[in-house]
Amino acid sequence: MKKTMLTFSLAFASILMLHAGLKPGDNAVDFSLKNVDGTTVSLSDYSDQKGVIVVFTCNPCPFAKAYEQRIIQLHKKYAPEGYPVVAINPNDDQVSPEDTFDKMEARSLESGFPFPYLKDATQEVYQAYGATRTPHIYLLENKGGTFKVAYIGAIDDNAMDASAVSNRYLEDAINSLRAGNQPNPATTKAVGCTIKTRN
Repeated sequence: MKKTMLTFSLAFASILMLHAGLKPGDNAVDFSLKNVDGTTVSLSDYSDQKGVIVVFTCNPCPFAKAYEQRIIQLHKKYAPEGYPVVAINPNDDQVSPEDTFDKMEARSLESGFPFPYLKDATQEVYQAYGATRTPHIYLLENKGGTFKVAYIGAIDDNAMDASAVSNRYLEDAINSLRAGNQPNPATTKAVGCTIKTRN
């Protein structure tokens, strides 16, 4: 009986961990997803970078739209420093028709995305990371060839008005890593639209 209960407890704990996603200090989950240019992009492709800014985002969400130019500017500012942006669309396009691959391609061209825009078609990647919103940031640090989660959450503290931002959480986190320190805070609350899933 005790053995059965232990097995059940371990299984339940595994389920909780699966749905809880990643936390700061965890190893990042590798992925291989289709980019809007037709190529496949993997996290491991960035092994020569100091880190990666993974952004779970989408086309129609007002918060994602409001942050779009800020995300582009973050890439332009920090990619030369070794911290490029990789955007991932986690939405199921049967639930959110504005997030079809064709419309992702169009959005990338229209907005001039200078970074990959990947489709999480199986929705396995966002679940592994634990993303719940669009946009949702996962700042990864390359530690000797292994990507570790350094910061999770929001880009800043004002989604709808870039001119009124007081706290630039993501930039502060990147600058902490560049200075050899760990981000503080390492987590903030992601503000955005819920991820659209059929399940």
